[in-house]
Amino acid sequence: MLEPVAAIPPFVYLLLAAFAVVVLPRLAGHLVAAAATLAVGLQGYLLPEGTYAETVFLGFEVVFLNVDGPSRLFAVGIAILATAAVVYAYASDAPRVMTGFAMSYVASTAGVVFAGDWLTMIFFWELMAVTSTLLVWHYGGAAVRAGYRYAIFHGIGGTILLGAVVFHYVEVGSFLYTALEGIHGAQEGPFGSTVALLAALGIGINCGFILLHSWIPDTYPRPHFAASVFLSVFTTKTAVLVMHRAFPEGGLWLAYIGGAMAVYGVFFALVQYDPRRLLSYHIQAQVGYMLAGIGLAFMAGDYGGGFAAAAGLAHAFNNILYKALLFMAVGVVIYRTQEENIKKLGGLWNVMPLTFVAYVVGAASITAVPGTNGFVSKGMVLDAAHELDVLTLALGEDLLWWLLIVGAVGTFMSFIKLGYYIFFHGENTIEPRDATPGQTVAMLAVGAFCIAYGFAHGAFYDLLPYTDAVAAAADPFSTGHLTEGVILLVVGFVAFFSLRAPITALAWVPDVERWLFPAAFYVGRGLVWGVTELWAAVDRVVMASAAASMRVGTAPGRYAYRMLESVPGVAVEDLPRGRGTASVSLRASVGTSVLLVTAALFGALLVLLLL
Repeated sequence: MLEPVAAIPPFVYLLLAAFAVVVLPRLAGHLVAAAATLAVGLQGYLLPEGTYAETVFLGFEVVFLNVDGPSRLFAVGIAILATAAVVYAYASDAPRVMTGFAMSYVASTAGVVFAGDWLTMIFFWELMAVTSTLLVWHYGGAAVRAGYRYAIFHGIGGTILLGAVVFHYVEVGSFLYTALEGIHGAQEGPFGSTVALLAALGIGINCGFILLHSWIPDTYPRPHFAASVFLSVFTTKTAVLVMHRAFPEGGLWLAYIGGAMAVYGVFFALVQYDPRRLLSYHIQAQVGYMLAGIGLAFMAGDYGGGFAAAAGLAHAFNNILYKALLFMAVGVVIYRTQEENIKKLGGLWNVMPLTFVAYVVGAASITAVPGTNGFVSKGMVLDAAHELDVLTLALGEDLLWWLLIVGAVGTFMSFIKLGYYIFFHGENTIEPRDATPGQTVAMLAVGAFCIAYGFAHGAFYDLLPYTDAVAAAADPFSTGHLTEGVILLVVGFVAFFSLRAPITALAWVPDVERWLFPAAFYVGRGLVWGVTELWAAVDRVVMASAAASMRVGTAPGRYAYRMLESVPGVAVEDLPRGRGTASVSLRASVGTSVLLVTAALFGALLVLLLL
């Protein structure tokens, strides 16, 4: 039996902290928020695996607190990053209301992570969409319209996923994760089961599947730069966790979707000059590596099954750290220079050395430089992909592995580009101040974890689920891994400076949003117009019919006279006269009236039975 304090689901005290941020003095409120986010990690780490707290919600058995390997890993990631993000927001003069919305977003994320059933998961999944939309809207300006598009994407995705959850309940008879491993039909793949297809699409929107990803680069560059730190990690990485819950045995389809995302996201990141938009495309690319890992969970062998799933989840954990660190570093540059076009920057490394160091650590981590956490987890994913013996190329290696390698080279090219334009390119015409002390503490703390988990990979492995499978992992500092890592870095470095002109020339290449957003706007406007006009037409018919009925009811004899007048063979003059000159009498006997009423009722009943 859980102790009362330990049984409190993290979303409870995180929501209280969100309220405290708004009502307490600025410093006190942010201290409460930081303490609450730290408590998430402590609770997840200290409670033994298998801990759960059951209750009844809406008449169904649910689990608001479920501690297992994946939830523990994500709880620690949330704690590290959210605490640093709260400190960063305080030091960046972010409004208290913004931090309050951010904390409610963290609370809903924790609700998804610790959920032990599909009903609880979908409840917090939808709440996560609402709170993150409010966080985007709070900034105003261009963020408002982007927030509407963001809300539409997540509203559609949540509705599709809700359909999967409902169908799952109908088939299984329970929402609990323990009732069935994965979503119903997961073993058949998304194309063999309606439930699995709906789940894959609903979760895939939050993951940023190709063609379903436009909300990421559209939304994340728009709000306050401190809000982007929160937004950049929780929705997509939580979606990776839920994808693993839904498809615990993975699938080749999921692995190759991930490989395609890695290449697609990297290509569009390379041609961006808005730093936050560039980083947003890398969210899609890095989620591709995570999905490749959990997709390969169907394999057997030393680097299959649990190892592949652990690799994907490990990369999600590491991405929470280094992606947020990169958004922090870029945010400081925007904060100090008020410039969001990297072509107009340059030469900042010597006037912003602390920000430069933070950027280098984050860039080294995402590009898998040896000695960083990204090197460890990306190496695990590549090891798992290397074992895949299908869809081979002439070179004798599998297609998925090559997709991930191309993505890795492109990633290094992207961050050479971003760092080159911000910190070295051209001459510095301004001398902005460096990061504030609070921003520096937040960035260096996250950067320290990126380095620590890169070198102390044993401690990192201890955090991961599927510990038995992870124990078979090769030493990340083996000669093979180091050689592969160095080759990728050298190729990426040479490729960027060799292809810098073509990359610049490709900046015009549009993403699907160029057509998707206008098409959605005009289709939506057409639907609104169609529904409105249809309603107006129905309204006109109904009102005209009502008016005609009132006129007929007022003088039925007169209207009967006019109708009979036009009927051939009927002598209207011989019919009984009603009141007025052009009117006939419609009076009937009691028997005739009863017959007519009975016939009308019988006809109405027959119509209802036929319908």
